[in-house]
Amino acid sequence: MKVHSIIADLRVPDIEGSREFYADYLGLGVEEFNLGWVARFTSAETGAHLQVVTKDATAPVDAVISVKVDDVDAAYAEAIERGFEIVHPLTDEEWGVRRFFVRAPDGNVLNIVAHRE
Repeated sequence: MKVHSIIADLRVPDIEGSREFYADYLGLGVEEFNLGWVARFTSAETGAHLQVVTKDATAPVDAVISVKVDDVDAAYAEAIERGFEIVHPLTDEEWGVRRFFVRAPDGNVLNIVAHRE
């Protein structure tokens, strides 16, 4: 498995209420997507980005980061092999990603994800 990028997933009470701070004040004005419960804001100038999440739509907990990988199936198999706790099973989500949640030994939950081709 190769990691392509890591995106912070910040828990917020309201996506729209967060827009003024993250998009306007911090300059992350490009809204790459908004599913109502998660949105990604990006700087057009630098590419810096973050995701804000109210509550994950299909998982039982919220992740602290999303880790984009080249082979999510291999990442899942290795997590199982290493005995890591799978919090959300490997799933093809309706918004076009294949993902699972794994709990790191320190207790943090990570969203391991790849876009379906």
